[in-house]
Amino acid sequence: MSWAGKILRVNLTTGTVASEPLNMEWARAYLGSRGLASKYLINEIDPKVDPLSPENRLIWATGPLTGTMASTGGRYTVVTKGPLTGAIACSNSGGYFGAELKMAGWDMVIFEGASPKPVYLAIEDDKVELRDAAHLWGKSVWETEAIIKKQHQDPLTRVSSIGLAGENQVLYAAVVNDLHRAAGRSGVGAVMGSKNLKAIAARGTKGVGNVANPKEFMQVTFEKKKILADNAVTGQGLPTYGTQVLMNVINEIGALPTRNHRDIQFEGAKDISAEAMATPRATDGKKHLVTNQACFGCTIACGRISKMDQTHFSVQNKPQYWGASGGLEYEAAWALGAANGVNDLEALQYANLLCNEQGFDPISFGATIGAVMELYEMGVITKEMLGIEAPFGSAQALCQLAEMTARGEGFGKEIGQGSARLCKKYGHPELSMSVKGQEFPAYDSRGIQGMGLTYATSNRGACHLRSYTVASEVLGIPVKTDPLTAEGKPELVIAFQDATAAFDSAGICIFTSFAWGLADVAPQVAAACGPEFTLENLAKIGERIWNMEREFNNAAGFTAADDTLPPRLLNEAAKTGPAKGLTSKLPEMLPKYYAARGWNADGTVKAETRERLGL
Repeated sequence: MSWAGKILRVNLTTGTVASEPLNMEWARAYLGSRGLASKYLINEIDPKVDPLSPENRLIWATGPLTGTMASTGGRYTVVTKGPLTGAIACSNSGGYFGAELKMAGWDMVIFEGASPKPVYLAIEDDKVELRDAAHLWGKSVWETEAIIKKQHQDPLTRVSSIGLAGENQVLYAAVVNDLHRAAGRSGVGAVMGSKNLKAIAARGTKGVGNVANPKEFMQVTFEKKKILADNAVTGQGLPTYGTQVLMNVINEIGALPTRNHRDIQFEGAKDISAEAMATPRATDGKKHLVTNQACFGCTIACGRISKMDQTHFSVQNKPQYWGASGGLEYEAAWALGAANGVNDLEALQYANLLCNEQGFDPISFGATIGAVMELYEMGVITKEMLGIEAPFGSAQALCQLAEMTARGEGFGKEIGQGSARLCKKYGHPELSMSVKGQEFPAYDSRGIQGMGLTYATSNRGACHLRSYTVASEVLGIPVKTDPLTAEGKPELVIAFQDATAAFDSAGICIFTSFAWGLADVAPQVAAACGPEFTLENLAKIGERIWNMEREFNNAAGFTAADDTLPPRLLNEAAKTGPAKGLTSKLPEMLPKYYAARGWNADGTVKAETRERLGL
């Protein structure tokens, strides 16, 4: 089985908690985590519900491999209707919280309603209660975790919480666990704040003992861990450099979005790269990077732990930021750096620490700052409005705007609404580099064509973690494809989207897919859950989940018109690099994608596709 077989339902309005059996028919059809939680959400809410109203649900979910000895089996997801986009939101996190929740005997926690006052949920195996959180409201993620652990007198209690960003309804607020692991995108933290829910504290001592075939599971997970260890990316690149290994690579191929996508190569990329993090600083002779770190059960260990230069202007008089803490990953380094033309590594890390401390997404934040800086240079946003000068390349502006956003002060409140709303308010909606209201991650779709189609069709708005065609187009995994052509990209994107849905729903990290295919995941799920989970069945589950999410978005009011990119990417050609002269070929790819998906020309799912997938 490998599922715990139980879900926890918490009514925040009435303050009650209840256990109920997991719907095993749904579990077999949607697996767990992302897929299963989305099924529950879609079954229980009106697609047109206001994301920040009590009627929205908020779900924490583990997968069948979460908490087991499968490599990277520490993942959990937070699923809701997202306030940034109005689309389905599913944000994935690592660390140790997911495994702890599963070991306490719960597959999922479903929150409904809203509490009249701040509360947190305390879980100790079967003992569950809502507790007063008045003393935690207004505290950072870091403070909240420390207070709860001390209160429970158990350092092994794992905490998933929001900081000021979630309380203040920053529309891209994150849910943070283990100090710097986050369910980061789409504003799941804002929904948590709207419900007056500050945190979940979990302590599990049961373990995950109901694996279908323990002997086979041990053998197959051992074999698959060896594949990860022997792979150049998962065995060497990610442990050594983390995702930041990509900074110089993506810059060289001409796909690093720079200064709000005006350029696709950044002259300062080398200064904010993995190599720079591992090089001793001129100021104090110390390296920015202290060590790497792994999440629960992970054999890759891509996480970064960094230590700032104490003499840097951003932290000179702030000793609370001098210790070793969560370091820059590629997406954050890009969003806080290249997207704004800032090449000051220490400034990027300071802004990153604020994102961790107060719980907000560095991708959406950094990309929104890119829009602010462009509007500032155009004279649309002024120094009087911001309180500071904010041209592209200003490390001081980045740090001050991060502080204002973290605290919800001054213009920081507007930045907290995301670039789509901000740009629309100031008369330039075309300057928001987003899809469905969610900002792009670190790949320009003129230089990597498959990512343009990925962004346009992503169910949660622009996202690289729904179909990472960079693996194929840049790294040659599983096969090398040409990043500058539209040929074959619809089929490639679909394959990645469906596979990713299955990886996410199993409860493992998508980074394993640099070395594993679904053929490596299926035998692990089969040994844990039963022989019905063949490669074919797992692929179909992934496709079923993708189409289910699409149908929810269509019912929420999204149409084919939302499957698009900003005019800049469709009309302004790349100026430098291998993609020079190219725009995104989305108009060529999208109709072929719909056809290959089994959808109608208007982007709705055909009846025969629904029937084949059992939707």
